[in-house]
Amino acid sequence: MSFLQVKDLSIKFPVEAGIVHAVNGVSFNLEEGKSLGIVGESGSGKSVTSLAIMGLLKDSSARVSGEIILDGDNLTAFSEEQMRQIRSTKLAMVFQDSLAALHPFFQIGKQIAEVYRYKTGCSKAVAKARAIEMLDLVGIPEPQKRFADYPHQFSGGMRQRAIIAMALVCNPKLLIADEPTTALDVTVQAQILELLQKVQKEFGTSIILITHDLGVVSEFVDDVLVMYAGRAVEIGSVKQVISTPQHPYTAGLLASIPDLNSDVANFTFIKGTPPNMLKLAQGCSFAPRCDYQSKVGAQCFDSLPELLQSENAQHVRCHLVQSGQKVSR
Repeated sequence: MSFLQVKDLSIKFPVEAGIVHAVNGVSFNLEEGKSLGIVGESGSGKSVTSLAIMGLLKDSSARVSGEIILDGDNLTAFSEEQMRQIRSTKLAMVFQDSLAALHPFFQIGKQIAEVYRYKTGCSKAVAKARAIEMLDLVGIPEPQKRFADYPHQFSGGMRQRAIIAMALVCNPKLLIADEPTTALDVTVQAQILELLQKVQKEFGTSIILITHDLGVVSEFVDDVLVMYAGRAVEIGSVKQVISTPQHPYTAGLLASIPDLNSDVANFTFIKGTPPNMLKLAQGCSFAPRCDYQSKVGAQCFDSLPELLQSENAQHVRCHLVQSGQKVSR
């Protein structure tokens, strides 16, 4: 049995103009100690899915249906109080904006210590020692000294490390990292990803990495879920998806990654714009932007393809694949 099972998750937001269909029937599994990358453009439903797993949509206007089963517990049936009890201890989240996630008026070390003290009921001295230990674990130099620093005294990379320390202070079994390398330079991005890998290996933590960049997940995660217009369009091992993408959208994302070893521009872009989530088409949402739509015909616009397992165990939502054709790279 999978450690995390998301079954037919749908999330809708009522707005003045209608209903925003943010997530539409997404299902995936995550094994204990493994990592999953969720990839897609802005607005594809990645972050909203993570917020639903964390139970952070319960007091909002969002209409959530489906099941989220973590270690045998159905989180969709949990109250806000029950979710508050398991956050930090069973699951935790690293948000992309570290400056917004940290309180500007409190010392970073005290913020980490307060989380540990609240969850364990330990003394201030024990909580402080634990916070210093975590700062050291995530690579903050002179952790005893930096304990008393404020967020503005940390660089972007160091703030992100502090956020990771705060998320890990209670040894959660599941860590969700939402665009953890956003706005960081390439060198620091690599360091943050290496830190997450270290955490996974040392503590057996299951990790969900949310990103728009397939290049980021290519050497980090075990499996990949590609989302478009709130739906899963391709699921498979990272090796399968990177080497043999079967959905035209996945192939387009990979083709948009520039080759840094080349002297010429050798990347392409996906034409068009993402769909209006207020008015999703009855067929494939990617059809208006797809270079392969002419090979299938009107079926792409008339009916939504199912997410089916292909010959090499990848799951793909595409009429092209289901008609026996393939995308080219």
